[in-house]
Amino acid sequence: MANYTLSEKDLKEIGQFKTGFPWMNIIAPATPEKGIKKLSEEQIAEAVAKADAARAESLRFAKFVPASGAASRMFKDLFNKNVTVVNKFVSNIEKFAFYEPELYAGLNADQMVDFTLTEQGLNYGAKPKGVLKFHRYASEVRTALAEHLVEAQEYMRGADGTATIYITISPEHQSLFDEAIAQVKEDYEKKYGVKYDIKTVFQYKWTDTIAVTADNEPFLTEAGEPLHRPGGHGALIYTLNDVDADLVSIKNIDNVSVESYLPTTAKWKKVLMGTALKMRETIFGYIDALNTNPSEELFAEVEAYLKDELCIELPHTECKKTQLLAVLNRPIRVAGMVKNEGEPGGGPFIIREADGSTSLQVLEGPQINPDDEHAVQCLKSATHFNPVDLVCVLTDHEGKKFDLTKYVDPDAGFISSKSLHGRELKALELPGLWNGAMSRWNTVFVEVPVETFNPVKTVMDLLRPAHQAE
Repeated sequence: MANYTLSEKDLKEIGQFKTGFPWMNIIAPATPEKGIKKLSEEQIAEAVAKADAARAESLRFAKFVPASGAASRMFKDLFNKNVTVVNKFVSNIEKFAFYEPELYAGLNADQMVDFTLTEQGLNYGAKPKGVLKFHRYASEVRTALAEHLVEAQEYMRGADGTATIYITISPEHQSLFDEAIAQVKEDYEKKYGVKYDIKTVFQYKWTDTIAVTADNEPFLTEAGEPLHRPGGHGALIYTLNDVDADLVSIKNIDNVSVESYLPTTAKWKKVLMGTALKMRETIFGYIDALNTNPSEELFAEVEAYLKDELCIELPHTECKKTQLLAVLNRPIRVAGMVKNEGEPGGGPFIIREADGSTSLQVLEGPQINPDDEHAVQCLKSATHFNPVDLVCVLTDHEGKKFDLTKYVDPDAGFISSKSLHGRELKALELPGLWNGAMSRWNTVFVEVPVETFNPVKTVMDLLRPAHQAE
């Protein structure tokens, strides 16, 4: 007989494992023909100018960097002693920023791998990506976190010269991040003439979800207790909800490059920022007009804007003003989209909502029904993927913060397969931060060049040009 007690939350989540989540009703992939903006040089310059001008205003900017979790997946092939990967790793060892001749001297291939991964050496297999040494320069070696600080001063500093950065971390990594920040903060403030306001924040523990067996029974730890796991990056919507800013840039910790790429990175981040600011102005203008001088002509104009710019088509209603105000008065996200060249990542689609309306959404593979021929064809014909390069507007036309939890689609979660100590389990992923957690946001997709997307998913990615300083 079980000697544990399940909470109401546990029981509800087990019910979700049993019923599953509804598949997304996909109309079409978002493409440059419909759903993804491919900006002209004039539009690009206008967006950059708008972003630069906003620095002189009272808008509050912040950079939000998801950085929790260890880098174990980054070293998966080394942990598994994949011969091809180990050989490539060892033969290129001097090209990695963490390599130091005196530390690796005299080590054979297996010893080099063990020294890199285990606590007998660098312990990189257990540390978070943010504190790993990514890039070597003539005068310094930078962690992924350090590169984010360099990026932030270039395009996210506010009118007072402060660059505010929120870094989501796991509590057990607090000291590592504190040390990594202390190593560079003062030097970079002097070098770049910036003031950093860096906040390390946690994913709320109550967002963890229960794990189950293949039979949807609670997965028990060795101590006989139900296992609870982090609910995926979707849990970060509650952390993002605490951010005190008007405009937020979101970019994953591992998506950085050497500083020679910064002009391109900053330019396109400003393009997204300027696009979001223009969208903000337009939407706020329509809200004011609807509240002061509503008319059939205005209703038609707003509906045309929603359809042409945001791919939102609304079902008929007698209360048109109320409907349009409800749709306009939502958080804004502008997401960069990269041409699909085989990199991992979710994709942009146009979907139909349960109420009959349409919207732009980022979907992951598990949300797409493999038995739906139309959905599969839409997936195959998708031209772009999501690199997680977002700019978000978190305050409304009155300057008040949106309650972001009200715009989550609870049906947009999914179930994934995991393992613990060789035992298979099923995990419940909350609606993803840039997926279902932002499902009810007003959304625009903008094509950005692949040069802006340089993630480090495996250690071998550090050998790519974007991570090798000249």
